[in-house]
Amino acid sequence: MENPVVVEVLRGDRIESRHRGAGAVVDADGRVALAFGDVERPIFPRSAVKAMQALPLVESGAAERLGLGDAEIALACASHSGEAAHVALAQAMLAKAGRDVGALECGAHWPMGEAAARTLARAGGTPSALHNNCSGKHAGFVCLACAEGVDSRGYVAPDHRVQQAVTAALAGVTGARLDAETRATDGCSIPAYAIPLRALAHGFARFGSGQGLGPERARAAARIRAAVAAHPDMVAGTGRFDTEVMTLLGARAFTKTGAEGVFCAALPELGLGLAVKADDGGKRAAEAMIATLLARFGGFGDALDRFVRPTLVNWNGVLVGGLRPAGPLAG
Repeated sequence: MENPVVVEVLRGDRIESRHRGAGAVVDADGRVALAFGDVERPIFPRSAVKAMQALPLVESGAAERLGLGDAEIALACASHSGEAAHVALAQAMLAKAGRDVGALECGAHWPMGEAAARTLARAGGTPSALHNNCSGKHAGFVCLACAEGVDSRGYVAPDHRVQQAVTAALAGVTGARLDAETRATDGCSIPAYAIPLRALAHGFARFGSGQGLGPERARAAARIRAAVAAHPDMVAGTGRFDTEVMTLLGARAFTKTGAEGVFCAALPELGLGLAVKADDGGKRAAEAMIATLLARFGGFGDALDRFVRPTLVNWNGVLVGGLRPAGPLAG
């Protein structure tokens, strides 16, 4: 089936581009409140599930044994911009496990944040694995291995005990089948599993409410949500969607971007999970999609309007157009 047009891009008052996509809103019992497009086709959520991948770090007691604070737990869920605070905190997490940057197996890239990248370049520096947007997640994996007395080397492999625990947690929360058939490799080298949007939304509803999870896992999910609500700046970075929306809404919403046009969220007080994907992998479309669903189901009124209908401004600062919800997201 062809997914519907869900976001239109305007230049002036004419439609210049259209984005198709799919999405689902599901409660913790698995009841579908809204679905559009093909929500049963497995897609790779990529970084959108980092908070679920952090569950073993907290649930096992490893975070507590190593003395990881809320900011560090938030960074373990992050796709960060590589700002100085992010880099320093990832390094501090590794130090608590008795390790350094050499333990990270995520690879290196220039900071995602333009300002951070320019600062590093001006100083004549080169990026390390600490600048990788996934360094907090990987530092969490290293911490988990060390706290459990497991050799952290090769922790990115599917058969390593860290990834076995991570995969089991992700499968347990979403209810999806995660095996060799649904597995590929993520940009940071860990296993990436294809999961239907409906299952992702259901998983986020359970992660956000604790309903349907065992008591230890529910407590771990609550700890992670509280950590992120206290430090949304650690989850993304200056001017980025996740940081700005969670700073605005606090504990009322948990949001997490993924690569290739995926975005997921939870509304803990309402027991709802949300998951969307833009067919073309467009970040701008995914942000507008998830913002529209957050505004509609969260009852946030005009608070999210600048994310639902972002404007387009040219290099001279002139307003030239914008995005708007379309099809099943319009109205």
